[in-house]
Amino acid sequence: MIPKRLPKLFLVRHGETEWRQTGTSDIPLTANGEAIIQRLGQKAAGPGKLIDPTLLSAAFISPRIRARKTFELLFSSSDVKPVEQIEQGVREWTYGDYEGLLLHEITALRKARGVAKGDADWDIWVEGCEGGESVEDMTARVDVVVQKVKQLHAAWVNDPARKEDDKGGDILIVSHGHFSRCLLSRWLDLPLEKGQLFALDPGGVCVMQYYHNLQHTSIGSMNLGLL
Repeated sequence: MIPKRLPKLFLVRHGETEWRQTGTSDIPLTANGEAIIQRLGQKAAGPGKLIDPTLLSAAFISPRIRARKTFELLFSSSDVKPVEQIEQGVREWTYGDYEGLLLHEITALRKARGVAKGDADWDIWVEGCEGGESVEDMTARVDVVVQKVKQLHAAWVNDPARKEDDKGGDILIVSHGHFSRCLLSRWLDLPLEKGQLFALDPGGVCVMQYYHNLQHTSIGSMNLGLL
């Protein structure tokens, strides 16, 4: 049976935190961050809304507490709640030696170590992270996530037991700033460094989808939660 719609991937960046390069650190949402996600959930998450839990086949959540709290608050006003699946693959870029530092502190550290390129600031999209994940590491990890999502989408589309109401099929990912930008670029089969062209704000929702068939990926919309 051909579905009446093609499945979607909803990407939600966690709510506001105190900003630093925090990959493995488990920092909480700010009070404002929690309030924004609660308002987002009331508007956009629930049966018949943008992120409809009755249409979700899976919800992959970063293991960091800021992402898990975002998922919890997102569906706090919904009577139907998807099952949370903690997924290490959607965690933030591992910053290694730069964990917890600000940009100017990272630049100073690199200059002190003699690895900085002139007076230029550190560029994660080219240089990766000392003691953490390189650009190649992130590309490989994100590609695994993309393939997993595409396989789940294809399995739903081709499932002979799928009912006429087309429930299920969609995927939700709750993750982080750098990971989200990486995922957007690789979803479109662009080099990872092109992720710097996208900006998904804290609490922002991105709709990633297909056009015509599952061989053509596209970005339907970005930062919907802030409208």
